[in-house]
Amino acid sequence: MRIGIVCPYSWDVPGGVQFHIRDLAEHLLALGHEVSVLAPADDDTPLPPYVVSAGRAVPVPYNGSVARLNFGFLSAARVRRWLHEGAFDVIHIHEPASPSLGLLTCWAAQGPIVATFHTSNPRSRAMIAAYPILQPALEKISARIAVSEYARRTLVEHLGGDAVVIPNGVDVDFFAGAKPSPEWQGETLGFIGRIDEPRKGLPVLMRALPKILAERPGTRLLVAGRGDEEEAVENLPKEMRARVEFLGMVSDADKARFLRSVDVYVAPNTGGESFGIILVEAMSAGAPVLASDLDAFAQVLDQGAAGELFANEDADALAAAAVRLLGDPGRRQELRERGSAHVRRFDWSTVGADILSVYETVTDGAAAVAADERTGLRARFGLARD
Repeated sequence: MRIGIVCPYSWDVPGGVQFHIRDLAEHLLALGHEVSVLAPADDDTPLPPYVVSAGRAVPVPYNGSVARLNFGFLSAARVRRWLHEGAFDVIHIHEPASPSLGLLTCWAAQGPIVATFHTSNPRSRAMIAAYPILQPALEKISARIAVSEYARRTLVEHLGGDAVVIPNGVDVDFFAGAKPSPEWQGETLGFIGRIDEPRKGLPVLMRALPKILAERPGTRLLVAGRGDEEEAVENLPKEMRARVEFLGMVSDADKARFLRSVDVYVAPNTGGESFGIILVEAMSAGAPVLASDLDAFAQVLDQGAAGELFANEDADALAAAAVRLLGDPGRRQELRERGSAHVRRFDWSTVGADILSVYETVTDGAAAVAADERTGLRARFGLARD
């Protein structure tokens, strides 16, 4: 099958949607399909052989964050060229409602289109206001996927229609097979995310840290991600700042080793999450997870059975839960076992098969429609069957 996948966000700046698209493309390639990904990227950026640049992205405030998107006449021309050269059996657009390549592709494409909706934002006035513009493009979509029930709810409330829920995928064995690193072990809390994006929740964790250190003075907080490190600790007492270690951006291999090493992985995100891929990665690596009780996080963690939850933005509740987990090896082992069993439903062997089933449904449907149209033309003009 010839599959074209459209990424809305810049390939140069890592994020959950980009990782999902990368892993989906590589999973499909490993199965023998032909795959091309169109994504915003600087023309001089090294890209995997299956990624085609649609040109440089620009930063745009979107869904409580800053997304790097690509839109305009040059982008539209590259979309049309990519579609013409690809001659795809199916096109898979991610975030088609964002002002980026997905919307341009919806306007330009013919044939079966599958769309995946990642955003969870129940109060998006911008999406409601944009609906008249989006509607003609969205009506061309053959099948809709939402990565969670909360992304599906956003779609239904703002754009109408419905979607099948297929979660983000993870290579579970990649994380499970990582080797722990001694330098990241020994009463450690872990955090991965953009440091200077408030909704990722690092400020909440920093507010909780003094109370954690008062009870467990040997604790270290390991932070992986880009951002202003000095600003991140400016409200922390100076004598405690040495207990925070910033690792900067880490590779996929180091991320797996990181998650395999820490005693507790903390996800203090405050909102705007439709899924929580980092929770799945942490569980895959065997890290006990402590997360804010966002609806999407609760769903990923099996309503608290596969990881512990604390009240969103409540630093005291976070601190109490972290102290309890650090002092209870038995509970951490229980969470490791439950998480490792629960996470198998998110492995690419399952998620990839579900996505392929959607592709096959829309391509079979398109073939049937084409056959019906040919039959109708023959009957109209009195032509014999082939």
